[in-house]
Amino acid sequence: MKRIFLITAAMLVLFGFSVSAKATPPPQKLTKISLMLDWFVNPNHGPIIIAQERGYFKQHGLAVTIQEPADPSLPPKLVAANKIDLAVSYQPSLTIDVAAGLPLIKTATLIATPLNTLMVLKKSGITDLSQLKGKTIGISIAGNEDATIGTMLADHGVKLSDVKIVNVGWALSSALASGKVDAIWGGLRNFETNQLTLEGYPTTSFFPEENGIPSYDELIFVANSKHYNRQAITAFNAAITQATTYIINHPDAAWKQFIQYAPDTLDNALNHKAWNDTLTRFALRPAAVDFKRYDDYAQFLFKHHVITQLPQAKDYIGSF
Repeated sequence: MKRIFLITAAMLVLFGFSVSAKATPPPQKLTKISLMLDWFVNPNHGPIIIAQERGYFKQHGLAVTIQEPADPSLPPKLVAANKIDLAVSYQPSLTIDVAAGLPLIKTATLIATPLNTLMVLKKSGITDLSQLKGKTIGISIAGNEDATIGTMLADHGVKLSDVKIVNVGWALSSALASGKVDAIWGGLRNFETNQLTLEGYPTTSFFPEENGIPSYDELIFVANSKHYNRQAITAFNAAITQATTYIINHPDAAWKQFIQYAPDTLDNALNHKAWNDTLTRFALRPAAVDFKRYDDYAQFLFKHHVITQLPQAKDYIGSF
């Protein structure tokens, strides 16, 4: 009897060791990815920050390093130079960059609708773009504004030569609030609109996609088309999708986690309002591919001589 007991005990010990070994697998080796944002962290980057804060990147085998640029035009250039793995960029910028020969490929969508608007103060009494004839419009970055503003105005019988375009740098809101300009192009419907309202300057916005401009993705992820890790990008997209789903299902809880990333700069009234206004803008299927959407916008840029070469979406839109 004693012998049977000892044998049984030995078997249990061996079995216990076996179970213990299976319950503690070796640490997972994470694939490192460097990601540069388009600007400082803000609610537009919600899915990225939530994926980081909730451990979704790690769950998918990634160790993601998030960087903020000193210049928003820098990230895609660093990707093209193979200095970083992924960057947050803009659909219009990607098309212009690819047409200029930069080796870039779109890997996913972050914000699936335009955010830019042509904005005026409510007190100006301007309710139609035709009323901008003879007015001054402020912009922050020279680029495709002639094509965009020109098309929006032409849709309402106003020529680009009928308005004055001035570069006000990053002072879009203050230039409009102070009366330095009558309108601004480039103010975001989820940020500048809220910022000006909070400061006592309610606005009226005119949306490009409702005034002759093909709709486009505001924020996207890009990689180097010659040097990228397909498996890592697929895992990254899965984590972003998981984070977006969580944000949509739990917006208040997600907000609380989001601001923990940098409480001193993120936890304020403007970002909270922007967060709520951005929820419906996140791409629910980040990895989805729509060649026609990109070809239509490229045709628009080509027609207005913003680009001299017409790239084909199938050549710079990746399927991950």
